[in-house]
Amino acid sequence: MGLTTSRAVDALEPSATIAMAAKARQLKSTGKTVHDFSLGEPDFTTPEHICAAAVAAMKAGHTHYTAAGGIAELKAAVARAYSERHGVEYAADQVVISNGAKHSLHNAFTALLNAGDEVIIPAPYWVSYAEQVKLAGGTPVIVDTAEEDDFKLKPDQLRRAVTPRSKLLLLCSPSNPTGSMYSRDELAALADVALEKDLGVISDEIYERLIYGDNRFASFPTVRPGLAERTVIVNGVSKSYAMTGWRIGWTLSPVKTAKAMDNLQSQETSNPSSISQYAALAAVTGPQQCVDDMLIEFAKRREFVKQRIARLPNLSATSMSGAFYAFMNVSKHLGRTYNGVRVDNSAQWCLELLAQKGVATVMGSAFGAEGYARLSFAASMKNLEAGFDAIDAFLQSPA
Repeated sequence: MGLTTSRAVDALEPSATIAMAAKARQLKSTGKTVHDFSLGEPDFTTPEHICAAAVAAMKAGHTHYTAAGGIAELKAAVARAYSERHGVEYAADQVVISNGAKHSLHNAFTALLNAGDEVIIPAPYWVSYAEQVKLAGGTPVIVDTAEEDDFKLKPDQLRRAVTPRSKLLLLCSPSNPTGSMYSRDELAALADVALEKDLGVISDEIYERLIYGDNRFASFPTVRPGLAERTVIVNGVSKSYAMTGWRIGWTLSPVKTAKAMDNLQSQETSNPSSISQYAALAAVTGPQQCVDDMLIEFAKRREFVKQRIARLPNLSATSMSGAFYAFMNVSKHLGRTYNGVRVDNSAQWCLELLAQKGVATVMGSAFGAEGYARLSFAASMKNLEAGFDAIDAFLQSPA
């Protein structure tokens, strides 16, 4: 049969965010000005004390294999940080350090799912969730949420989605792509259903440090007794510390689950980068002013984005309580032509916006929400100003 690819890989959808970023880079290479709002990546440089820790680690000889699930110091630091910030107690052996939060999600799905197990995923959802569930042999069950509900899953929706094959609920708060965030009471109402229906929960909390205004983050296991025994928390350093390229994420979970993921990782990747782990240790245990400074700048950009969207005709977005995304409702701009090109769906809208005006966003259909487009405001104010001017011009394009 030769080198035929597997059915599982053939069924995978490519990452739309990475694909749009690649298109933006390709267009930029031709000399065209491109305002790239496609990737969920802080535009800040990794703080100096973190970079210095990586150099020190190399000079100290920390350039060899580590334990598969991460160095003991980082695992203990992650457990301690969650205890200090959220009051939930974890031991170091409940932490597994991985090659980024995306890898942590893969570890969790692969360790927990058997063929046919169902994972309930509220839509809009991050592009990799459903694909990773399918790759692990599970079945994603997508539950549509409404813009008027700030795209948050309701308890009765969750209860209706449960079947005898349901095993996990997947939550992301604050959300990628919408920026919406569940309150403690809203999470508690969902937790009651999870406990009633004996569901496990994967809680993606990668944006937990990027919260705006009076909003308050609640870590899922803290909202009801008994949740820590059925929850896998996914987090990491990429968003809060501008360390996307360092590829360090982690899970906090029950000991048995952590051991299973550790064993899996030992066969897949050996261990995360030793240098990156020591950099992450400096991030978690070192000065946190860098996080506060980045959040202040993101808050300014968020306010600017909210004001600009409000001024654009027939365009809206949700609350953007956390993270750094605007999930724009562009449905009223579909079914028309832009400079002679007809646009009928969000993918066409985003592609024409890029081709005609050099603005890269990501189509809502990739997140399970047709009629929307995600814009990342993890970009300079100058870039945002020019980008929104271009969006404004695009919306006013002649037929």
